[in-house]
Amino acid sequence: MTTRIITLLLNRSLGRYSAVGLLALLWFAAPAAGRTWKETEFENRPLFDYPMPTGTDSVIGSFTNYKIERGDTLLDIGRWYGLSGTEIADGNGHIDWWAPPAGREVVLPTEHILPEGAKTGIVMNIPEMRIYYFYPPPVRARRHRGKLPPAAFSSSDPHVVYTFPVGLGRFDWKTPVAAWTVTAKITDPTWVVPQDIYEEHLERDGEAEHVVYGGDPANPLGHYKLALSLPEYGIHGTDVPWGVGMNVSHGCIRLYPEDIQRLFMKTPVGTPGRFVYQPIKFGWRGNALYVEVHGDLYAVYPGLWNHAVHEVARLHLDKYVDMGKLEKAVEAKTGLVTYVMPGAEPDLALDGTAAASLPPPPETAPVVASTTTTSNDAASAAS
Repeated sequence: MTTRIITLLLNRSLGRYSAVGLLALLWFAAPAAGRTWKETEFENRPLFDYPMPTGTDSVIGSFTNYKIERGDTLLDIGRWYGLSGTEIADGNGHIDWWAPPAGREVVLPTEHILPEGAKTGIVMNIPEMRIYYFYPPPVRARRHRGKLPPAAFSSSDPHVVYTFPVGLGRFDWKTPVAAWTVTAKITDPTWVVPQDIYEEHLERDGEAEHVVYGGDPANPLGHYKLALSLPEYGIHGTDVPWGVGMNVSHGCIRLYPEDIQRLFMKTPVGTPGRFVYQPIKFGWRGNALYVEVHGDLYAVYPGLWNHAVHEVARLHLDKYVDMGKLEKAVEAKTGLVTYVMPGAEPDLALDGTAAASLPPPPETAPVVASTTTTSNDAASAAS
C-alpha cells in the first residue's frame, strides 16, 4: 500500500509540499529495526565507471547479486548502486519498493548495453531512463589563424563510460528526441516557474510560486544544472531523489544530487549530447549477442514485438537471434541484459569492462557477488 501511495503522489508531479511531506512521514514511520540509510552516506557513495569496450563490443559491467536486509528499500539500494528503484523492481518480478522481502537475493542490473549511435559526449536513452557519459568528452579545438570558430570541438576517444539513472518528463510533458550541446553550467539555479506549471500547481495545491530561488531546499532543480541548447530543457538535480527512475517531471532530466554534482564537475560547456529513444538495444560481448528490453515509455511504437522484429531485420541479426528467446525478453521487459542466441550462454571471461568489485552498503554484510568497476573519483581511470 505504501508504494502505491508514493507512486500516486509522484505521478501527480511531486508537489513541493505534499509529496515531500508524505515521503518524510513514511520514512520516519518505517520500522526502526534493520539497516538505516543516511543521506550523508549517499553523498559520499562511489562513482561508477566502466572502461570503454573495444571492437564491436557494446556491453559494459555485469550483474550484481544482492541479499536484501531488513530495513532496506529498493529506493536506497538503487541509489547506492547507481540504479533506480524502478530498475531493480523490473528486473526482479516487480517486488515491493518500500518493503522488499528480507533475505531474498535479487539481481542488480549493473550491466548495460550502450545505446546505438556515436559514443561521444552525453547520451540519454529515454525509455531506459539512463544517461551514458562518454569521458573524456570531445575537447575544444585550437583556433588556426582565425579559421576555426571558437565553439568548434574535435573528437577524442573516450576512455570510460559513466552512467546515471534519471527521472524524466511525464507522458503529457515528454522529454524529446533531440541533439544538443551544453551551453552553461549553473550552481544553485533559480527556477522561474513557467505559467502553465504555475497554474497546474495552483489548481492542485491551492498555492504556487512564480519563482523558487537557488539554494531553497524545495527547489526542484537542486544545486546544479547543465543548461542545454534545447530550449526549456536542462539536466539538473532534484529536491526529491526518489523521483529518479520515474516519469514525473515537466520534461527536464533529474539526477540524484550526488550524481549531478559529479556530472556537473566533469562536463565542460560545449559538450555535445543526444536524447535517443531505444526501448530495445542489441549488443555484442565477444561472439555472444544480447538484448536489453525496456517498456515503450511514451508509446512511440504500435507494438514492442513488431519493433523488435524490425530491429532484428534492420541490424541484419536474423541468423544470430533465437526469436523465441527474444519474444520472452520483450514480454518480460525486465531491462536485464539477456542472451538471445540459440543454445546455452557461453561462459565468457569478462574483461576490463566488468572488473573489480562493488563496495558493500554501509553497516551491512558484504554483497554476495559483483564484477562492476567503481571509483570515488574515476577521473584517474580516464587518465
